[in-house]
Amino acid sequence: MRASAGPLGAPGWTTAGGAELTVFLGLGFCAPLSNGLEAVGKLRSGRSEKYRSSPRYCLNDSGRRRRVGEDMADRIFDTGTDDISTEVTDGVMTITLNRPKRRNAMSNPMLQGLVGSLADAEVASDVGAVVLTGAGGAFCAGGDVKGMAEAGGEGGNSPQQYDARVHLQRRNQRDTAGKLYELPKPTLAALPGPAAGAGLSLALSCDLRYASPNAIMTTAFARVGFSGDYGGTYFMSRLIGSAKARELYFLSERVDMVEAERLGLVNGVFPEESLQDDVHAIAKRLAEGPTVAYRYMKENLNRAVSGEMGECLDMEAAHHIHCGQTRDHREAAQAFVEKREPVFEGR
Repeated sequence: MRASAGPLGAPGWTTAGGAELTVFLGLGFCAPLSNGLEAVGKLRSGRSEKYRSSPRYCLNDSGRRRRVGEDMADRIFDTGTDDISTEVTDGVMTITLNRPKRRNAMSNPMLQGLVGSLADAEVASDVGAVVLTGAGGAFCAGGDVKGMAEAGGEGGNSPQQYDARVHLQRRNQRDTAGKLYELPKPTLAALPGPAAGAGLSLALSCDLRYASPNAIMTTAFARVGFSGDYGGTYFMSRLIGSAKARELYFLSERVDMVEAERLGLVNGVFPEESLQDDVHAIAKRLAEGPTVAYRYMKENLNRAVSGEMGECLDMEAAHHIHCGQTRDHREAAQAFVEKREPVFEGR
């Protein structure tokens, strides 16, 4: 095996595989060398393909160890940028924020790639759960403060008027953090490292959060003269209560994962080397579960946070009766009687 530069300048590995070489193309997918030119052409033309080859190991952008031909992506979503990569494997869409040199700080291309990925996940029949993570040992540093400083502050010399910028910010927030919260499928955040500012907000908007011991959380906004965005105040207040949320926002202290788990900001902490695989296993379990029930369950839980009690009871009743008419419910009931695990179809 020898190190090589992958197509489009991406780092990769070239290995001997029988009479054929296998090339790691980046963005979590590999192809036989004989398919390489075709694959590169399709990437450059904006089309993405799934390639399979002889069994070899490679790493995708999120750090998951992949066995080529056995555990590769079932589908690659073209995000239109190198700042974010998206793939679907085992019914799980994994979205990787990919600006490691800036700790995955947000960029406009990254945001648009995230918007497109989540829009696809919402309606795609091959996606049952979504995992949001970051490359290079970080989750997301939030806004690109260095870029803001270089431009002379947020917005810099942008010709956009105030109202237009507010409208764009609102739309971006609803289509990312808002979508993660309301998506009719379970969403999980895997934090290999720091989550700060708007990056923390994105993590908090997910249904479940898991982290490595190296991760830290900080609102960070007060340190750069911001009030906060991407729904962090909403999500954090509902997760840990208003009093503690105010403390973390006002003081911008760093929260390690021992404290984060105690507060309920994360659901669990996994070893650094197995975090991505452990979170993928949970997401795969959810993707293979009763997806109709999960959709209504999530709607019930979201409504319970802010809805009136009677309204929540009425919604639960309607959703419960609907789920009782699904094939998944009938299969689960029969499996219970037969003392076996149910096989869900999402219908």
